[in-house]
Amino acid sequence: MTATLAGKTIFVSGGSRGIGKAIALRCARDGANVVIAGKSHVAQPRLPGTIHSAAEECEAAGGQAFAVRCDIRDEAEIEAAVAASVDRFGGLDVLINNASAIWLKGLLDTPSKRFDLMHEVNVRGTFLVTQKCMPHLLRSTNPHVLMLSPPLDLQPKWFRGHTAYTMAKYGMSMVALGAAAEFADRGVAVNALWPKTVIRTAALQMIPGIDTTRCRVPEIVADAAHAIVTSEAKAVTGRFLVDEDVLRERGVVDFERYAVEAGKELLRDFFLD
Repeated sequence: MTATLAGKTIFVSGGSRGIGKAIALRCARDGANVVIAGKSHVAQPRLPGTIHSAAEECEAAGGQAFAVRCDIRDEAEIEAAVAASVDRFGGLDVLINNASAIWLKGLLDTPSKRFDLMHEVNVRGTFLVTQKCMPHLLRSTNPHVLMLSPPLDLQPKWFRGHTAYTMAKYGMSMVALGAAAEFADRGVAVNALWPKTVIRTAALQMIPGIDTTRCRVPEIVADAAHAIVTSEAKAVTGRFLVDEDVLRERGVVDFERYAVEAGKELLRDFFLD
């Protein structure tokens, strides 16, 4: 399999900033058509970046880009975004399910609206985006679906202190597990990818108490995602993958370039022993 996405169409949910944008830019550097789907169409002081600014960066990186406003809690908006993307580029080859909501508090401190938001975005949204994209992916020669979600591990320590968040992220992983089994014989690869260390993003910096100098930058996840979705679909599906492991398997040995501050002891991400 040629390791390029030139001419391929990539649909990225939550692609306006952070890991989603980093993946979109990595695909764009190949000359891919990149769909930036998200709610952020107007700049916000606390969270810089919009679908439009991300699309501009993708085009500057060498790709074709299409910014489409899409709240993945709304089924009609998903359908419209997918239809517009297919009209624009003629089909879909890769889906990156990146959009996600986070709330790292315990049972007594989790309002129902926060619980509902995480399940509407992470679980229901991921399921529906995958459902609406799948008929088009089935027409691709090397279709991939990639969830930004963790390995399934039912140890109590991964639930303690943030049960609702864990439930919602594991819901994304369960969509990956089920869809991989359902579409394996039709040639669609469905996998999940999770970072080994905490990744510094604008959203992370809004969470107090995290030393972001002990994090990695989103580009490590983007490079791992690129390696996965340029693989032969039939050869890699139904797997829970970790960014560093993916890159090591492909011969990468220098990981200091991904560190926010070289030499610092890195913070390990949730859900990984």
